Amino acid sequence: MQIAALELFTKNGFEQTTAAQIAARAGVTERTFFRHFPDKREVLFAGQEVLSAALTEAIVQAPADLPPRAVLRRAFADVTPLLEGNRRFSEPRQHIIAANPALMEREVAKHAALAGVVADALQKRGIAPARAAFAAKAGLVVLGHALGLWFEKASQPLETCIAEAFKELDLFVSPAGDS
Repeated sequence: MQIAALELFTKNGFEQTTAAQIAARAGVTERTFFRHFPDKREVLFAGQEVLSAALTEAIVQAPADLPPRAVLRRAFADVTPLLEGNRRFSEPRQHIIAANPALMEREVAKHAALAGVVADALQKRGIAPARAAFAAKAGLVVLGHALGLWFEKASQPLETCIAEAFKELDLFVSPAGDS
């Protein structure tokens, strides 16, 4: 259903596409559509719980002696196969969201919820709440930047884009980055 929705959103626009049209394109009834998604917006945001669980598991499983930045870098590497497997959906999804202010607002809310999940996982490692929240938000900005690079550079592996994004963060926060 998600690919059918993306195709219709891309062709007709998000606002002009109905749940009934998505269901018909996917070969299911409208009732079936609503069993899977509470509304057509959620077609674009489904799967966040899978990413949240994978990131939480990766953070919890990271070696105890790693600092938060290294934990996040490792966690992002661990979820790379999940993200790469979803590229067919995630890249056009970003274009659709970027073109619709209401969807952008929803994206911000979902991003904040994901940051909360990541912060909670970091706190379970003994990181103070404020520091965990900051690390989660900063880390997700880096991941978002890496995903943007990956979408721009289709031939580059996501892991390379994640490394590049962390390198850019290092340049930004280093004293040399002040110039």
